[in-house]
Amino acid sequence: MQLKPNAFRLNETVRGVETMSRFALAVLALASGVYTYLGVRGLLDGSASFVFFAAIIYSVAVSVAIYAFWIYMMRFIPLVVSGVQRLALFGTMLVGCCMIVAMSSWLNAAALAGSAALEQHMAVTLQGYAEDLDLAHSRALASQSLLPDVERAAARFATLAQDERDSGALTGSMGSGSVVQLLTQMSTQMTQLAGTISGSREEVAGLFGEGSERLAKMRELVSTPGAIEPRSDSFQAEAVQLSAIIAALQQTDVAASVKRAATDLSAGFIAPVADGRSADLASRQDQVMETVRASVAAQSTALTAAADEILASPAVGPRRFVPLSSAEAVLRYWSDFVPSWAGAISIDLLPVVLVLTLMVVNDAMRRDAETLKEAETITAAEMLRAMALYRRMEAEGAAEAAAALLSGNPNQPVDAALPEADADEKPVGEDGTVTPIDAAQRKRGEGQRPA
Repeated sequence: MQLKPNAFRLNETVRGVETMSRFALAVLALASGVYTYLGVRGLLDGSASFVFFAAIIYSVAVSVAIYAFWIYMMRFIPLVVSGVQRLALFGTMLVGCCMIVAMSSWLNAAALAGSAALEQHMAVTLQGYAEDLDLAHSRALASQSLLPDVERAAARFATLAQDERDSGALTGSMGSGSVVQLLTQMSTQMTQLAGTISGSREEVAGLFGEGSERLAKMRELVSTPGAIEPRSDSFQAEAVQLSAIIAALQQTDVAASVKRAATDLSAGFIAPVADGRSADLASRQDQVMETVRASVAAQSTALTAAADEILASPAVGPRRFVPLSSAEAVLRYWSDFVPSWAGAISIDLLPVVLVLTLMVVNDAMRRDAETLKEAETITAAEMLRAMALYRRMEAEGAAEAAAALLSGNPNQPVDAALPEADADEKPVGEDGTVTPIDAAQRKRGEGQRPA
């Protein structure tokens, strides 16, 4: 049975592209196997020969599995017409696609974007280390910000002591009495505290400079072209050194020391006994020392509050660089490599488009074939048999009509009642077939007729 022209062309086209479809499927399976080999090679440990043969075997198995799976889908799905059966095959194809992604696509992505993903991991870690170094340096500088307040307090106590010694500005009596002794004592303590704070400034600057140099070298390792494995190892070594620098920088924070010293100023305040020669002078000395006590307490409270504010800021937690394989890096930073993931998955799942195309084309051919009429596909032999049967029915009808006429006029001959037969009409056999004409009855000069 022949098809209508449109269905016939579709059928011929499907047959024509079948070889191309197989070739394309084989190329896609081979490409997926190659990238799977590149991806799985970075996950295996052992000798070079072991890694090579293990990766080759796995990649070949993946290529064969992908090719066989899509051949099955391209063969069976277009032929199934039942809705339930087609849905079952679609479910099978979905499960197969998930298995292909699990065994091949993510390794393809690792091969395509593995080095870039490792560089991304190093860059993210580098940014974290830079933030930690800046935070530790900021805490150290915040402690340094207490130095001006301490120096002003020390200078104020020293100035008051000098004024009292030279002119008796506080008690009205010049000389080095108990008030001068107390003010000098407070000035000395404040000066020592200021020395403690300023002494850590050079250490903080040195550690921060060394940490900045480590960061610069780590940035160079991230951006330098070349093999990623040696750069990752060097980056890890630099990260360890930088972590030690950050920890040392946090140890230079003198906020806790300032808080303890400020607390000691108030709690450990020891006022000397008034040594005035008169009761009036001794009374004035007691009043001045009480004022100094209140001033020291206020200064201690201010320094303690400032130190508490610095200590309340978040401390820098320990950070460690964790080396990753290329596949792990691609999975962790997948959102940054969506194009690579799309390409890796498309290599494996592109045959879905071919399967759906064949399914639609086969459905179209079936619909066209169902619209064909029997008359449009009749053969020449069937047409001749139908014509012979039609003539026989006409002859039988004419005989019945003649018999009816004879019954009304018996004197009329039977041959006169029958219609004249067509001179060109061919006799028909009893089995309904056309009786062939003997070759001897043909006219001379006629050649052999075609069969």
